[in-house]
Amino acid sequence: MSDYLVRAANTPALRSIIKSIGLPTPQTLARAEGGYAEKPLKGKTVLFSAAGYATAGKTVEKLLADTGAEVINGDGSALADDGRVHGLVLDVTGLSGPDDLKALYNFFHSTVRKLQTCGRIVVLTDVPESTASVAAATAARAVEGFVRSIGKEIGKKGSTANLIYVEKGAEDRIAGPLRFFLSAHSAYVDGQAARVTNAVQQSGSPALSNALKGKVALVTGGARGIGAATAGRLAAEGAHVVCLDIPADEETLNATVASIGGTALPLDITDPEAGRKIADFLKEKFGGVDVVVHNAGVTRDKTLANMKEQFWDMVLNINLASILRINEVLLGEKIVNKGGRVVCLSSIGGIAGNMGQTNYGATKAGLIGYVKAESENLADEGICINAVAPGFIETRMTAEIPFVIREAGRRLCSLSQGGQPIDVAELITFLSSPGAVGVTGQTIRVCGQNLVGA
Repeated sequence: MSDYLVRAANTPALRSIIKSIGLPTPQTLARAEGGYAEKPLKGKTVLFSAAGYATAGKTVEKLLADTGAEVINGDGSALADDGRVHGLVLDVTGLSGPDDLKALYNFFHSTVRKLQTCGRIVVLTDVPESTASVAAATAARAVEGFVRSIGKEIGKKGSTANLIYVEKGAEDRIAGPLRFFLSAHSAYVDGQAARVTNAVQQSGSPALSNALKGKVALVTGGARGIGAATAGRLAAEGAHVVCLDIPADEETLNATVASIGGTALPLDITDPEAGRKIADFLKEKFGGVDVVVHNAGVTRDKTLANMKEQFWDMVLNINLASILRINEVLLGEKIVNKGGRVVCLSSIGGIAGNMGQTNYGATKAGLIGYVKAESENLADEGICINAVAPGFIETRMTAEIPFVIREAGRRLCSLSQGGQPIDVAELITFLSSPGAVGVTGQTIRVCGQNLVGA
């Protein structure tokens, strides 16, 4: 469903009128086309600075150069007065206390005006729990509040700000998150903090393009919407995608897999034997699976006092219990190959809650807890498991929301617009890639930094 205000705000004749009556003027987001590129920032300029105490600076500078960007060190004073840059990157790893936070002001105060439309800000700092003192941990956590806030200041231009927490010794795993956050693939991911750690074993160097070549991926709920968009993106990175959906949607499912050269698996995930059937199918056809995306889900909204027991049971079964049952087989029997990826679809409703969604909110919060707990069990197998929490995404479901509520959902974020299914698919694809080896047990939102939730 298209957003009339985005279209109007980007029409010169209408933009000034919209501004004059106090409505937001959301920027058309610059989204990526196609798969990952070896040099995603070729032709773009990035300003980079490392605080005097920074510990990851040399690594980050090299990684930025590898993206194809023109990297300018310092505050950009060498640029012309009207010069604009695609990215602003600041390394403040090595913070020792609150006084060191002045580096944030010193760099961004003089450079934020140089950020172009649909630009990117990325800040790197230490994982608070891995710092040497309470003061250092305090300062590191303060950076997250800064990033979320500056993201709200630049969102009106379609720009985003994100944070990378770096565990000491994990600097060689920064490349994937850094490339993703700076690229057009992250257009609707804003105000987020990804932790890069050494928790998961790895072997070899991740491919920068065609990242999933030779891999097999399973996407549940893959017939349409976010599931179909995800299947398309995984296929664009070289994966053979198995799309699973209910038999009633088999016609749509077949059309989806035909468009990407995938395989259809019509199956109801609430079948008590679903895990066994999926495992046998993947084992017999492909010898295993490398990526599992649990996208299938439903809503049955009612206030708790008015909710029928069958709607409570249905949502809990489809959105949560079935995932655990399926994973018990796929992971327990090692159908998921070493170095694999598991991504579960949570929701901003699982973070902040929503009226009339006690059942849905419980399942989506449960998945957040599940990936965190399960991540420790999978680390030795080189498997990363994470959750993606979409905010307001333009789908068939949100198109049915009453107009006023739908408008509120669209505008209550830093980017003043809803996301597209492809935006969720982009984050899922990143978390499914070898480049995300440092990211596990986490929940990352794709919501344009919605004002609801943390």
